[in-house]
Amino acid sequence: MFARLNSMGLSGINGFMVAVEADLSGGLPGFDVVGLPGAAVKESRDRVRASLKNCGFTYPVSRITVNLAPADVRKEGSVYDLPLLLALLAASGQIPLPAEQTAFLGELSLTGEVRRVYGALPMVMAARDAGIRQIFLPAENAAEGAVVDGVEVYPVSSVIQLLEHLAEREPISPAVYTQAPESVVPAPDFADVMGQAAARRAMEIAAAGGHNVLLIGPPGSGKSMLAKRLPSILPDMTKEEALEATKIHSIAGTLPGGVGLLANRPFRSPHHNISAAGLAGGGTMPRPGEVSLAHNGVLFLDELPEFARPAMECLRQPLEDSQITISRVSASLSYPCSIMLVAAMNPCPCGFFGHPTRACTCSGVAAQNYLSRISGPLLDRVDLHIEVPPVEFQQLAAKTPAEPSSSIRKRVNAARAVQLRRFGQLDARTDAKSVLVCNAHIPVNLIKKVCPLTPGAEELLRGAFDRLGLSARAYDRLLKVARTIADLAGVDVIDTAHVAEAVQYRSLDRKYWQQR
Repeated sequence: MFARLNSMGLSGINGFMVAVEADLSGGLPGFDVVGLPGAAVKESRDRVRASLKNCGFTYPVSRITVNLAPADVRKEGSVYDLPLLLALLAASGQIPLPAEQTAFLGELSLTGEVRRVYGALPMVMAARDAGIRQIFLPAENAAEGAVVDGVEVYPVSSVIQLLEHLAEREPISPAVYTQAPESVVPAPDFADVMGQAAARRAMEIAAAGGHNVLLIGPPGSGKSMLAKRLPSILPDMTKEEALEATKIHSIAGTLPGGVGLLANRPFRSPHHNISAAGLAGGGTMPRPGEVSLAHNGVLFLDELPEFARPAMECLRQPLEDSQITISRVSASLSYPCSIMLVAAMNPCPCGFFGHPTRACTCSGVAAQNYLSRISGPLLDRVDLHIEVPPVEFQQLAAKTPAEPSSSIRKRVNAARAVQLRRFGQLDARTDAKSVLVCNAHIPVNLIKKVCPLTPGAEELLRGAFDRLGLSARAYDRLLKVARTIADLAGVDVIDTAHVAEAVQYRSLDRKYWQQR
């Protein structure tokens, strides 16, 4: 006796079709699962056996062979529990075979309850693309599955409920996507930040162009406060950006239950004891790390010099390519990681180098060793180096409220709209329209076309390049920052004022790295 039905698998950020084939034959009783199953898939035999008995069905006493096709692709996770149980019931004649254009996903408890699985959203998207018209998911995954158009998603809480639906006795209503109001969490507001006019201006530029930021200043000056308020001035995610970000969080299991699409841009702030694998991703079967979980959002690294050197250096390639590839013996998978990196650090171990009222207690060697933990190549990939000085009493006690995020965000949205119009008009041969959303991602071959300079601005840039000893990468990033400043000013051609402001954001770090 034989039965075959559809399920789904996961490879990186994409799903793929899996055929669950069950064969019952004579011989000594046994239960074998083939088709490169992982440990969780092999353990499904015991969950399926207990669920069958506790739901009132007869466990087939025969030689059971289950094949998960394609057999040359590794299958991981508990997602195959539910289709495996249904395949056994159909092969033993206890239920009719489900329709061909139907797929099933779900983990089982020993009592037949259907539990949440990871990666439901990309698997539902792959099922739709493969021609599946109905897919049955755990009830906790129904909200994210319902985001996908073109396929009916049925929430399932238990095996009994599913079988009643398949027998047309108690139909299950398809899930309908509705964004829950409580899923939109307001970010902290810039109105809480008193003083720091220069740092606020730099954060506005960073948000407008999607630039990376390094905040340098003594303890208590407001570095973390500024970083945590950056998402409040970033543009809302488009549907495509939200889908990409939600897919990654669905795979990692960090998507809150009952949430369909992420409404807020991700903000990830890992502790400085994180490993390189935790930051970049890894594992026997590679999983996304913090840099991918921050995709289309902000990755905040507080106390940057305290991070392990390998963890910091693993960011170099993702910051350039907006994608990270994790290679293991069993698989090599790529995850997107288009992020804004925001890092914060003290100027020295005690934190008070350059402080107007407190003396620095660090020796020159100790301070130099502290700063040398951050490599030149990583600094080159940071567009804005911002000095955050201590806040004075008059600023903290001011009665006039600071400018709120809503006002800053209007200017950021206007600058982003200018950039999108510009990128939309680029030559189709560059294929830029499909990848460019902000100035930080302008490719090298388009910089001269997108960043025209006045003669005075070009002369100022030449002098800054020679005087500061900028690398070619730093030169390109300086031009992109100047382009963003001009966009905020509503100007098409970059002038001397725009270049001068961009240069100061590249030269601030020299105050600390060269004056020791």
